[in-house]
Amino acid sequence: MRRCLLLWLLPALYVAGCQKYVPMPLTGPAVEQSLTPPDQDQLRTRASELRHPMLAPVPLDLRAGLTPDSAAIVAVVTNPSLRAERNRRSLASAQLLQAGLLPNPTLDFTFDPVTGGNTLGAVNAYSIGPSWEVTSLITHDAKVAAARAASQSVQLDVAWQEWQIAQAARKAVYDLVALRAQAAEAARVDKDMSDNAAVVRKAVDARQKTLLDQSASDAATQKAHADYLAVKRDMSHQQLALNQALGLPPDAGVKIADGVALPSALDLPPDEDLLGEIDDRRLDLLALRHGYESQEQTLRATILAQFPRIVLGIHQASDNTGVISTGLGVTVDLPVFDQNQGNIAIQKATRQQLFDEYAGRLFEARSTVAEALDDIRSLTEQIAAAEAAVPALEQLVKTYRIAVDQHNADVLIYYSAQNDLAQKRIELLKLKQELMDNRIALEIASGRYLPGPPATQPATAPATPATGAATAPATREATP
Repeated sequence: MRRCLLLWLLPALYVAGCQKYVPMPLTGPAVEQSLTPPDQDQLRTRASELRHPMLAPVPLDLRAGLTPDSAAIVAVVTNPSLRAERNRRSLASAQLLQAGLLPNPTLDFTFDPVTGGNTLGAVNAYSIGPSWEVTSLITHDAKVAAARAASQSVQLDVAWQEWQIAQAARKAVYDLVALRAQAAEAARVDKDMSDNAAVVRKAVDARQKTLLDQSASDAATQKAHADYLAVKRDMSHQQLALNQALGLPPDAGVKIADGVALPSALDLPPDEDLLGEIDDRRLDLLALRHGYESQEQTLRATILAQFPRIVLGIHQASDNTGVISTGLGVTVDLPVFDQNQGNIAIQKATRQQLFDEYAGRLFEARSTVAEALDDIRSLTEQIAAAEAAVPALEQLVKTYRIAVDQHNADVLIYYSAQNDLAQKRIELLKLKQELMDNRIALEIASGRYLPGPPATQPATAPATPATGAATAPATREATP
């Protein structure tokens, strides 16, 4: 009777301890709710509580606008693409938990009732006994060590993905600042050319200018307007890229803080500091290193699993005469065909693949750092040359203007010089934008955060609102 109660009690206890299934339907409202960005108070709280090996929490003042560094924090907090990446941490923790669990013992029970024949004095026979695979202890420690290293690898890889998103947001801010300045310069030139064209048309009507002068003015005006529209389109696309990096809807208005600088040169650490110990700084390399350690332990567990599987059990039986016997049972696998050689070969090949992947990633990182440093040096020289050329072009435009007023120069030459000046100013802004892009690429490649340039009020034309057309400053009197 007691045995029967025990047999019924064990399943009942097992069912009581089981987790229950909770449905999570994939519905439109549920998805939309998950994509809703946090409000400002939640955003500030989550930004202040951020824990990341490369990003320090920063105070957020959204009313003052986003700086590149604060945009990086906002992107890590709000970007929805990172949620799936962070879920890998829970998966790795669950795998670590599973690796630490030992196999359950088994309980064998048979019941043989007497059903016919000479049943005089016969009783019902039964057999009952638990058993357990003792060889699971041999590979247990190696499997736990492999899962723990894999969990650490996932943690670092997720942090690396967050770092990528953060850097994309920083780059998007610098690119948007540069494009706004380019749009403001293009708008100024567009307005100048439009004003000049109006003056030239009046002069033609008064027979003070020729139709050739008017054609040249109209052509210059059309080109300036086309250049402005092209930059405005790029600025709109860049605003969408920034919203995407920040995890915000496409129509969300994002204010950029005043004074985000586009420097002409960068103050960088020595090359040796950027290249030295790069494998101890880059999160992806650290993640690969832990992944390799996990694979080492997995291979060790696979080799230990060559030991034949042994199952020990204790059983008690009663035959139909009522005689009760108790004994010990042993089940041993005979490794005649499968000695786990296939799994061992797979794990060895996987280990070699991870080793070569790590070496290749390290080589690529060093090469990328060297390339970024070379590009930064080249861009610095180009920026210096462009900055030196701007005053000369400005003086040339002034000279041609005087010459045109005095009828000593062709108006086409004047418009060409004015266009060259505008293009040189925009080229200078593009070079500064490219310089900051390479700085961020250097940070990613070296695995080192480099403090940004101090915030200053740009010397270029003021930035324009992201959602409206660029506003040109007041221009001088148009020159026919």
